[in-house]
Amino acid sequence: MRPLFTVLTITSLIATFTVAKEINVGVVMPMSGSLASYGQTTYEGIELAHLLQPTLKNGDHLKLVLVDNKGDKVESANAATRLITSDKVVGILGAITSTNTAQIISIADKKQIPVIAPVATNDKLTENRAYASRVCFTDSFQGTVVAHYALKDLGLKTAVVITDQAQVYSLGLSKAFSEAFVKNGGKVLKEIRVSSGDKDFKAVVAQVKSLNPDMIFLPIYHAEASMITRQAKQIGLTKPFLSGDSVANPTFIELAGDSAEGHMFTDFFDYNAPPTQRSKDFIAAYETKTGKKEVNSFVTLGADTYNLLVDAMNRCSNPNDSVCINDQIKKTANFEGVSGFISIDKNGNATRSAVIKEIKGGKAVYKSTVNP
Repeated sequence: MRPLFTVLTITSLIATFTVAKEINVGVVMPMSGSLASYGQTTYEGIELAHLLQPTLKNGDHLKLVLVDNKGDKVESANAATRLITSDKVVGILGAITSTNTAQIISIADKKQIPVIAPVATNDKLTENRAYASRVCFTDSFQGTVVAHYALKDLGLKTAVVITDQAQVYSLGLSKAFSEAFVKNGGKVLKEIRVSSGDKDFKAVVAQVKSLNPDMIFLPIYHAEASMITRQAKQIGLTKPFLSGDSVANPTFIELAGDSAEGHMFTDFFDYNAPPTQRSKDFIAAYETKTGKKEVNSFVTLGADTYNLLVDAMNRCSNPNDSVCINDQIKKTANFEGVSGFISIDKNGNATRSAVIKEIKGGKAVYKSTVNP
């Protein structure tokens, strides 16, 4: 006869395995196409966060279900539909750009599935969308940060703004910067509009040079931004360039080469100044996994979308209840994330700090932190 303790232990184990479930978490990222470097970098953070915390506190296992949206609006909508109807996900992490993320939110909102965006910064993204949240700051915040930094810290009084008219991100950030810059005493000499996919910017940079501004504000994704800086250098346009988080990507430096030198931009995180203990632990885990110490901010934001979702699920008695999960996401206060402390308001927007960096010697170098 086996001891009662052994029988009880076996019974407990069986009960544990019976109760524990597998819960699907959807991820939509541009793993291919022109935005692939953003998507791959962000997903790297989600994967590592999942590796570090694959289960909920009740023992349920979380499974990542990744869909490549190829950086496309239609593919984003299709991905959201598939994840919700076929994969029965309790939440979706993604996408990257505000345009594609908006497509996901429009579908998920009707199905009451929470979406947490890592880096979709357009202010209107969460308007009238009950199931939309983000861990990044908004364009109105970072636009104001850049404008104040240019005026107060750098003493730059006039600007030309180059806007990608095909991207709501660029349109929103241009508007936010221009309004804050003018309100605080600066002058926008001209806004020049370009489109994603353009390659010849010779006329654009020539026009900028003739206007002779103190600075150029360039809220454009890395592919076009790198070509503009290269072509500017070719004609001797040496005025300082400032951008938003769209160039917070090593690929920008690779594509722009030495024309990126001195380029300043807003970012979310700097691995040399980890803001939380969780940051330090994540950096150590990242180095163990990849052999690299330098953690890109998009990696940390990807990790924080996952960590914040897990935190919300752990606060629900039923972690499959997407309505409860969404409610708990909106109640997030002073959450210790990898990228910093994050609070989410009732509209799904994050209150968090911003970082200013400058490219020196082919590296993005920390300059300052701006708190909300």
